[in-house]
Amino acid sequence: MSLLVVGLSHRSAPVSVLERAALAREAQAKLLHDTLAAEPATEAAVLATCNRIELYADVDKFHAGVAELSTLLARHTGVGLDELTPYLYVHYEDRAVHHLFSVACGLDSMVVGEGQILGQIKDALALGQEQHTAGRLLNDLFQQALRVGKRAHSETGIDKAGQSLVTFGLERLAAGAVVAEWAVGKRALVIGAGSMSSLAAATLARAGVAHVAIANRTVERARRLAQILTEPGAAGVADGFTASAVEMAAVPGELALADIVVSCTGAMGVVLTVETVQAALASREDALCAVDPACADAAGTVLALLDLAMPRDIDAAAHRLDGVRLVDIESLAEASADAPMAADVDRVRAIVSDEVAAFGAAQRAAHITPTVVALRTMAADVVASEIARLDGRLPDLDDKQRAEITQTVRRVVDKLLHAPTVRVKELASTPGGAGYADALRELFDLDPQAVAAVSRADSRAGTHNTAREPA
Repeated sequence: MSLLVVGLSHRSAPVSVLERAALAREAQAKLLHDTLAAEPATEAAVLATCNRIELYADVDKFHAGVAELSTLLARHTGVGLDELTPYLYVHYEDRAVHHLFSVACGLDSMVVGEGQILGQIKDALALGQEQHTAGRLLNDLFQQALRVGKRAHSETGIDKAGQSLVTFGLERLAAGAVVAEWAVGKRALVIGAGSMSSLAAATLARAGVAHVAIANRTVERARRLAQILTEPGAAGVADGFTASAVEMAAVPGELALADIVVSCTGAMGVVLTVETVQAALASREDALCAVDPACADAAGTVLALLDLAMPRDIDAAAHRLDGVRLVDIESLAEASADAPMAADVDRVRAIVSDEVAAFGAAQRAAHITPTVVALRTMAADVVASEIARLDGRLPDLDDKQRAEITQTVRRVVDKLLHAPTVRVKELASTPGGAGYADALRELFDLDPQAVAAVSRADSRAGTHNTAREPA
């Protein structure tokens, strides 16, 4: 295993760089194929979230791999290599495994313990499988990361150690008030219908808002989300709550009616310009009074904007407008940077350490399997050759005698190979155990091509593995 990860995140880079480094799904697929086309890499996966972009690869050479992956990230993000390099981090082999498992558990998230990262890891695995760039190593790694993340959430209170990004953002908007009291009766606009936007809409509905308007480029997805939120018996939703779906073209009008706006679209440019927000503020009182003649002085109320997108959806200049409170990824990062670690975080770290050790042992043991298979194949060929030679020397043997002799020879060979092959697998699972495969090949003069053929077959099986772990 020569696992390498090169990436940048909210911990290593400013938001301005992360915004420019964001990659759409089509660009991620192209990055994967270009990574495999590069000489050092044989497998590739990309983990792209609002707070990170990481390229994982199985490489032949460390230094060449780092240089190539860094260059590829710069080329595909459009951020110059000289500018990007100071913000990149590199993890190799067990440290790379430790990093991904920590990410899966929410330890590396902006808000510790948030669970949305599991869905994003699942998406990264699905893309690698879809593009046939994730072989056995990365399939095993990402599927195990999903299991480790789920274990951390089920066995500890990591969920309570940090709040979801949505909840944390709404608390910042509420400016010290209890969200469930601050949101009651308000009208909300959610822009986008992806996983984060859906979570925001559901959180607002449970917090007591009167109405949520959902705008999305594909309006059918918005309608489906609105339907789910208003189904009879929807968990935590108060009686009288309503939801509607609108076209993206209707956003300026809905903005004038909204008290709370949450945006997370995945768009590569600004969705709400400062001019759009300013126009909504100017027409807000008239717009609200048009739908509610008994309205109060709407012009004096605060328009609360929560931007969870990366790159950002809402023009940062909007925070300078009177009557606007804007919370975005950057301000959330600053607010949560010094959040205290709960005791459960230490328990999760222990889980990660144990799982990294187990994963490394399993991978090292699996590394020797092709050599053991090649050895047993060679032994079977020797047995077959000797039985054929015996047939030539003793042509009068009947079928029963020939079968008995064949079975005896096979038993002898199996018994002679059993102890050393079992023992070498045990030794190979220990740190530094990779050398035992080389020793076995040398001792038995195994054909390197035969071992490589088994490895290629295993890799193809891993590449075409379509089993998906639910997030």
